[in-house]
Parts: sequence; structure tokens; C-alpha cells
Amino acid sequence: MKIFSAQQIYQADKFTIEKQQITSDVLMEQAATKLFEWIHSRLRGTSVNIQLFCGIGNNGGDGIALARHLQEHDYSIKVHVVNYSEKRSKDFLLNLERLKDRKIWPDFINEESGFPEISPNHIVVDAIFGIGLNRSPDDWVGQLIAHINASQAFVLSVDIPSGLPTNRAPWDPDYVIEASYVLSFQVPKLAFFLPGTGVYVNQWEILDIGLDPEFLNGEEVAYELIGKPELWPLYKPRLKFSHKGTYGHALIVGGSHGKIGAVQLASNACLTSGAGLVTVFVPQCGYHSLQTALPEVMVLTDKEHDFITEVNMPFVPETVGVGVGIGTNEKTITAFKNLVKYFKEPMVVDADGLNILALQPKLLKVVPALSILTPHPKELERLIGAWKDDFEKLEKAKAFSTKHDIVLVIKGAHTITVYKDKGYVNTTGNPGMATAGSGDVLAGVLTGLLAQGYEPLHAAVFGVYLHGLAGDISASQKGYEALKASDIVGNLGEAYKQLLSPPETENAERE
Repeated sequence: MKIFSAQQIYQADKFTIEKQQITSDVLMEQAATKLFEWIHSRLRGTSVNIQLFCGIGNNGGDGIALARHLQEHDYSIKVHVVNYSEKRSKDFLLNLERLKDRKIWPDFINEESGFPEISPNHIVVDAIFGIGLNRSPDDWVGQLIAHINASQAFVLSVDIPSGLPTNRAPWDPDYVIEASYVLSFQVPKLAFFLPGTGVYVNQWEILDIGLDPEFLNGEEVAYELIGKPELWPLYKPRLKFSHKGTYGHALIVGGSHGKIGAVQLASNACLTSGAGLVTVFVPQCGYHSLQTALPEVMVLTDKEHDFITEVNMPFVPETVGVGVGIGTNEKTITAFKNLVKYFKEPMVVDADGLNILALQPKLLKVVPALSILTPHPKELERLIGAWKDDFEKLEKAKAFSTKHDIVLVIKGAHTITVYKDKGYVNTTGNPGMATAGSGDVLAGVLTGLLAQGYEPLHAAVFGVYLHGLAGDISASQKGYEALKASDIVGNLGEAYKQLLSPPETENAERE
């Protein structure tokens, strides 16, 4: 699913109005009708008080039009117009007159007036600001927003939580609606998926308000939201007359004294994600544990007992995954340097491999093109420098990817894969995956997909989704707190099955 910028959404509105030969208020009515249908399907037959807070722009116009539909169906409503400016959109004014024609008289709130009482039992519809907000709300409007947040009422935001910009961090974090639910028109907003802004969006859903599909399908976007429909075309099915060599030989390089478990997790995930053969290269201290824990992998050892000093490869692997548990001993850094200089195919670099690159950034010049780097936030900061907000972080990540021709997997609640000027936002995963070893598993999955011949960008996008889905399955079995990295490995097979099941099968299983 495409993620459009605010400017692109305005262009979609304009294109739709011109192509379908409708007026802008007709499009607003379509949006209000969809809002009403969503609410009515859930509240029909209930007695509930709905308080609507509407600004004086088009977002407020959506709320005013919604109020008319609610009143027509006998809902108990109270409409508050947040009168923050003398400039009013024409469609807001048109719908305000329609509302007054039905003898519904809004309460106008301004800087001098008090705020209405809101009960925890009320439903609040937030339609104060939309995607066009380009400055901090006035203090009194911000205080109204804080008043709504403190009410403990269920807050339904129209399109986007009021006070939340679409392309930067909030000016004042206290002046943003904390939405219980957001009904986003036609497409989601990037702000929903970033750590500094996604906290204001508990849940969200898309409402199709009839924007023209020709524009939506033809427009190029900077970010895509990745779900099953986007993953299916990337999958490489198994061939009947294939053998283990068909699916590649991967080399996992890592481990040091006390950190051999990271290599066990990564190599197990590499095999379980489908690699035909996996060899691990570890210091001698890891030999017996790996041979015992994973009889399916082959083990090569360094001459040193506690850490890696030189990576000797008696074969040429399809790909290499390097860094998990490897440490930053000076001799290990030298071994890492030699490996990235010698091996010319795309590889996966994780954990201490990333830290070595941050310590010696000149090495980025010799990292093979299209390699996949998998930093968590602190590792990313060491690579690209500090950022003022998540939007700047993504721009710096794109510049870094373009400069070094690498695929960057930015790990987090919605892991974002960046390649050059495009980002891919993942939709699987859960807080239970914030556990030791989860990143090692991801590194192994990505290495396994590269070994099988997946293009590096496809491997990253596919592997991140698969890893998150396995984590979701694990959480459904054990809960967040008890989830372990090895559980994720154990559910990779089930994740494949769910990912590749047709929609009707998946729905039947859920029912």
C-alpha cells in the first residue's frame, strides 16, 4: 500500500474532482458518509453521547458534515466549533449552514471561553486540524487538546490526530490529540509508523472515500506499507527437481567467548528460512556447542579460542552474514576488514559488524554493493550521525544508502527498509520481540534469503516481514513477556504457511 505525502493527497483530491466532475463539497460528503457508516455499524442501537470538536478548515468541515448524519439517525450529539481563526474554508461554511438548517446550533469555543466538560463515558470526535497543519496550535487550542486527552474519553480522530504534522515531529508534544482510533482517508500517513509520532495513534483504519484510482495507482511515492499482497510477488517457490545446492550455501561469521548463542540463533534462522547449506565460522570456544545444538550446520573454527582473528573460507559461499556476537577485538576488526575486502557479493552485516564500520567508516567503501545492514537505533546513529526527529533520520538514512549503495534495515516497532530514495514500512512484529537475540534471528533470516537467490532489497523486505510474522505467532502462543528469540526461529515455518496461504484460507482459520 502506498503512503502519500500531504501534498500528494491534495493532488489526489484535485485530480478526483476534475476527472469525476464533482465539487469539493461532494468529496467532503463522501468522506463524512464513510465516517458515519463506520461509527453507525458499531454504535447502532446504543445510547451514547458524542461530542464533536471541529476546526474551521476542511477537517472541521468533515466533522460538521458527520454531525448532520449522526443527528439524522437520532444520536445524542454536541458540536463544538474550535474558532482558532477568522479564515474558514468554503466547504466548512457550506456544511455549517446545512447543520444550522437542521436546527443544530454549535457551541463556538475561542480563547476567552471555557472548555466543555467531557465525561469518560463520552465519545469524542476529533476534527480540529487535518493534514494541512503547518505550525504549532495556539496555546489555548493546545490546552483544549490537553483537556480532551485528560478526559479519558474514547477519542476518534478524523484522518489524523489534531496537532500531529505529517512531515516533522510535533512542535509541542502536549498539543497533540492522543487518539484511541484514527480513521485515515484513503491512505495511511507516514507519521503513524514512526516512534516519535506513532505514539499518538493507538489504532488506525483506512476509509475509502472515492479518490480516483488512476491517480492513486500511477503516483510514485517515497514510502510503501508492506503487507501480504506486496510480499506474494517476491516469493521464490521451491522446485520439484531441486537439491540443497539449489538453495545456496551461506556462511555465518561471528561469535566470541560468551556470545556463541548469537551464532546459534542466526545460523538456525538461516537454515529455517530456507538456505540449502549453512556453515558457521567461530572461535574454537564455539565448536562443541554448535555441533551439539545444531547438527545440521557445518562448523569451521579460528585458530584463536576466544575470538576471531582470521576468516578462512575453504569454499565460496553464495553470501555471508557477519557480526553477530563477534566483538570488537583489534584482531577481529582486522579479520572483518579482510573479509569485506575479499568477498564481493552482497552480504548481511549486523551487530558488532556495524560497530566496526562506525569505528572505521572508510571500510564502507569496500563493503560489497547492495549489502544489507541491520542497525538498531543506536547503531544507526553511530553510522549516520544524530538526527532531530524521525523524518530527518529517514532522510539521512536515504542519503547514506545512496552514497554507499547499500540496503539499510532500520529496526524498530515498524522496521523500515531503505534503499536509496525509497522506504518500505513493515506491518508485522510486536513488543515481545524486544528481547535478546531477536536481531540475530533477523540477520540469519536475511542471510538465508540471500543464499537462496533473492535480490537484496527483496530479501530485506521479505525477511523483515517474515521475521515479524513469526514473532506475532510466537506472541499469540506465549504472550509478549515470555517470548524468546528461539521461539521466533521455531515459528518461521508457520509464518511461511500463513504468508503464502490464500486470503480465503486465512480468513477461515481466523474464524
